[in-house]
Amino acid sequence: MNTKKKLFAAGLLLATSLAAQAQLVDKKALTLAEARKAMAAATAEAKNNGWNVVIVVADDAGYPLTIDRLDNAQRPSVDISIGKARTAALFRRPSGALEEAINKGRPALLSVDGQVFLQGGVPIIVNGDVIGAVGVSGVRADQDEQVAMAGAKAVSR
Repeated sequence: MNTKKKLFAAGLLLATSLAAQAQLVDKKALTLAEARKAMAAATAEAKNNGWNVVIVVADDAGYPLTIDRLDNAQRPSVDISIGKARTAALFRRPSGALEEAINKGRPALLSVDGQVFLQGGVPIIVNGDVIGAVGVSGVRADQDEQVAMAGAKAVSR
């Protein structure tokens, strides 16, 4: 291979490498330390109100990082709170907004498998990006959301 061809091949390889790097996106991730911070704030809100709930803090894909079932919280609330957190993380909006959409005539959302369209899931937003969510279950819907908001606010900025 002559020198011109070698230089062309090296240049092409470099350009391809740079193009591939340019396509990558940096994204923020919810750390366990920040998830625990959200959990502490949510737990404090629940305890201050005497509410026996299950609280889940999940990553941006809806997978739980921390789960707390406060004393005397009902067992079904574990799955419900996981679902609320997953829904808020994946749809990047409060799960209650989706419940409202269904109630206002958008029942097609119910065909989305594995989601919980009930109030009480809130995304954690940092610099405009959803990095996780808090899901709460065990009391009235507005109270679940109040606890979830306390957790999300502890991390959101």
